[in-house]
Amino acid sequence: MRFRSRRWSALFLTISAGLIALIMVLPVGYLLLRTSEAGSSAWAQLQRPSTLRVFTGSALLAITVTAGSLLIGLPLAWLTTRTNLPGARIWLTLIMLPMAIPSYIGAWAIIAVLGPRGLVQQWLEPLGVERLPEVYGFWGAAGALILFGYPYIVLNVRVALRKLDPALEEAARSLGQRSSQIFWRITLPQLRPALAAGSLLVILYALSDFGAVSLLRYNSFTRAIYLQYRASFDRTGAAVLSLLLVGLACGLLAAEALSRGRARYYRSSAGVSRQPKLVALGVWRWPALIFCAIVVVFAVVLPIVAIVAWLIIGLRAGQTWNLQLTDLANSLLAASLAALVTIILAFPVVFLAVRHPSRLTSLIERATYIGYALPGIVVALALVFWGANYLPWAYQTLGLLILAYAVRFLPQAIGSLRTSLLQINPRLEEAGRSLGQPAWRVVLSVTLPLLRPGIISGAALVFLSTLKELPATLLLGPTGFHTLATDIWNNTAELRFSQTALPALLLMVAAGASLALLLANERKT
Repeated sequence: MRFRSRRWSALFLTISAGLIALIMVLPVGYLLLRTSEAGSSAWAQLQRPSTLRVFTGSALLAITVTAGSLLIGLPLAWLTTRTNLPGARIWLTLIMLPMAIPSYIGAWAIIAVLGPRGLVQQWLEPLGVERLPEVYGFWGAAGALILFGYPYIVLNVRVALRKLDPALEEAARSLGQRSSQIFWRITLPQLRPALAAGSLLVILYALSDFGAVSLLRYNSFTRAIYLQYRASFDRTGAAVLSLLLVGLACGLLAAEALSRGRARYYRSSAGVSRQPKLVALGVWRWPALIFCAIVVVFAVVLPIVAIVAWLIIGLRAGQTWNLQLTDLANSLLAASLAALVTIILAFPVVFLAVRHPSRLTSLIERATYIGYALPGIVVALALVFWGANYLPWAYQTLGLLILAYAVRFLPQAIGSLRTSLLQINPRLEEAGRSLGQPAWRVVLSVTLPLLRPGIISGAALVFLSTLKELPATLLLGPTGFHTLATDIWNNTAELRFSQTALPALLLMVAAGASLALLLANERKT
């Protein structure tokens, strides 16, 4: 009887998770279908010089952003983890704050402060300075993405540093090696997997970003796709560029997997792990503090100063904000619904993968990650096609927009739930069923309460990501449905800085609250 119940449970989960996986791969299906229908014109699109320029420009931007993020993130991770940096915990909080700031707000801050009609320009005009160096283009976009991409490096490297076996470093030190020699010869080689994983996240982040590159007018893949989509009724060009971007992202994923190879980084000895001795910075603590301060000034203080300054300028000028409370309510509603729907969709996938592991369940779980590797604009483009052609009743509705968010951010919920479910002994559920309780009641009374930390983390992550999401909201939002993100984008695109300040401030407060909830939940667990 118990075996039959388990078999039916596995069948139900397989069907449910399989359907969810099919929905998640819809964007790739659309791109393949559209490109195959285009025939020779798709090939002609690929051979155009403009396509090659977009490809090389995007690749160059991704490489530059990754290199810059490594140069900032690696020292910050080491300083806050392995040294006696004064106020290390405070610095760590400050340097992680950019994760709560959307890249397009960072780009807006750069334009608002350093742009042609920015604050610095206004301050210098009485001194005869009529024009500042150009902030638009490649270096402006790269600078904005570096400032908001380096936390991915810090996050990964810090975890690796905390798990490294200090015995190797202690042995090298006993042999007379200096701290710098130990770092380059012992520590850095062991950080290779963390650096590769963090670099992959930064590369995908740079390739998929839409807001910063659009505001700073750099023609990367996402901006070119958006312009093609808006400029022509024939979406073949946008589909071909999207498929090329998907191919590039998949190639990077494969390269990262190959770089890991069969290398293993075990501890040299068994036993309880211990933290290494902190490195004394000595006279180097002042350069280290200055370095941390410079990063925080550009990544955190600059956006806040820009927002507050333009808010004050607007108030003094008698500015009346067009911001409606409905924009804030729409953002919170969409993010809340996306978090709820995504968590619900994650349940069958996670239960199937953890409680019934097999090649099939592994394939289903991996398929749900495809949407996360795709830029938001590609997901939106695909759902526009499916909605307009096969689900006209759903096209430009809140439901389709929520589905787009779920496709993009489902892996965030799966990751959190999976980690929590792996920590729950299945014998607890078996004990509940052996007492005659049906499976659904065991899940509600035993499993769900134990899963609560994972549910909160996953929901907070999806909520935070949805608040910041821009291209899917622009393309799929119902008519008249404005959010804080679209409000910021529309005002910034027309250089209405004072109009941008209030929605940007509200968005940062909302994102910061969800980030605080996430960090508090992690501390409890």
